[in-house]
Amino acid sequence: MLRRILTPLLIALSALALTLVGAAPASAAPAEQPRPLLQTVLYYDAGQAAEYASAVSSAVSVWNSSVGNVRLEPAPAGRRAEIRIITDNGWPRAHLGPVRPGGQVTVWMGRQGTAEGYDAVRIAAHELGHSLGLPDVKPGPCSSLMSGSTGGVNCTVRTPNASERARVEANYGSGLAGQRAADGQLLVDRG
Repeated sequence: MLRRILTPLLIALSALALTLVGAAPASAAPAEQPRPLLQTVLYYDAGQAAEYASAVSSAVSVWNSSVGNVRLEPAPAGRRAEIRIITDNGWPRAHLGPVRPGGQVTVWMGRQGTAEGYDAVRIAAHELGHSLGLPDVKPGPCSSLMSGSTGGVNCTVRTPNASERARVEANYGSGLAGQRAADGQLLVDRG
């Protein structure tokens, strides 16, 4: 009789002991890690940027330090770039994005802009802004990167303002690449 009472009790106590031994104390439970930011990586090819290669590199650094949802990286050998950067004798211009991985837009670093006195890094950052989905803000103040030439030849603001950064963050905010293709509209940044 004692055996019939003690056996289930011992089984229950054993199960409880195993549960307690296997469980970590509440204070030792690992803290929930924040979810990592889903970042879209876009590759660019500045192989045809000619004399503007360093301006493009500076503009890429501006964007990479200004936004977190998208990162621009040089395209490794053999990889198709989403952003092609070409130098020609025309006016600076670009296809409007936001470009997505697997898509492609082109930025033309037109020599006519710097020949007229505009800052090459500002031009490159502005044109890359188009690739990331930002339209022109014209007329606009110098404080707006996307004001382009309407900021004037003396304007050297090279960084996006808060609303420009927020719009790019929203364009790439989901981290789900390829949801919306670039519309491909060509924007010529002349006055």
